[in-house]
Amino acid sequence: MEELRIKEVCPTSTLELIKRNYLLLDVREEKEFNQFSFDVPRVLHIPMSQMALRMNEIPKSEKVIVASLNGERSLQVVHLLRDYGFDNLLNMKKGLSKWVQKGYPIKGETTIEEKSCCGGESKCK
Repeated sequence: MEELRIKEVCPTSTLELIKRNYLLLDVREEKEFNQFSFDVPRVLHIPMSQMALRMNEIPKSEKVIVASLNGERSLQVVHLLRDYGFDNLLNMKKGLSKWVQKGYPIKGETTIEEKSCCGGESKCK
């Protein structure tokens, strides 16, 4: 059986898709979310630690972009949700940290340092 590839979008594409009525699912933990968050319409916050108990809050009929701080936890959540029959999912690559670097709208005070895993080189996956 062929494994389905996870579709990923960058923050710029995410911003455009939100304008087209996509739902943004923020899976960061409560403390992170309370510090700062996406300032866009249609954000659903369900921490990764609560996903198993609360995934029924995610509408299966909607197109959903899953986001975390760096895109790692969101990728894990996309895999989990797929196992439960969700198929309209995108992972936001590089997450909220890249969103902030791009200057896109947020609520609250950011504490993200502007550094990357590869010193700014384009070799990052």
